[in-house]
Amino acid sequence: MGSTSSEPKSRPARGVLRRQFEHLAREIAKFGAVGGTGLLVNLGVFNLVRQVTDLPVVRASVIATFVAIVFNYLGFRYFTYRDRDKSGRTKELTLFLLFSVVGLVIENGVLYAATYGFGWDSPLQSNVFKFLGIGIATLFRFWSYRTWVFRALPAKEAVANAESFLEGGPPHRPALSGSTAYSQTNRTE
Repeated sequence: MGSTSSEPKSRPARGVLRRQFEHLAREIAKFGAVGGTGLLVNLGVFNLVRQVTDLPVVRASVIATFVAIVFNYLGFRYFTYRDRDKSGRTKELTLFLLFSVVGLVIENGVLYAATYGFGWDSPLQSNVFKFLGIGIATLFRFWSYRTWVFRALPAKEAVANAESFLEGGPPHRPALSGSTAYSQTNRTE
């Protein structure tokens, strides 16, 4: 009988865990779709700039990375994270650019080390190390964008804002302490 009483409690926990995993899997897929297209933009611009100009390899890479950053912001904001908090766009864009610049340094640091540290400068080698740098920077970008830039609205705040909108009042901003915010937003009058 001991296992019977614990099963109902563990099933809802598994259901919640499954939903969280499915949500994360969808988010990763959308991030991958935008990022994969951004990768093609990045590598395409990189090779185009290398072909039509005499710019050094790392400068061509920085230009390509910048073009991909602009493309990725639009894709992340309007596709991957379109359901996330849209208030504070200036802060969002500032954080996105800050973390993107860190990613740019990671990405192009790998290419710089390969090109100028080891002398690996053929078109194939440049593309391999550009791709490797993008991969390492992508791990950082995924973590930073989802954690700091495109933040999810807390469920309690979203419900409170919807309720206050329906009542015609200003948006409700609950306190951040967990039990206090919960009791304030779920109080019956």
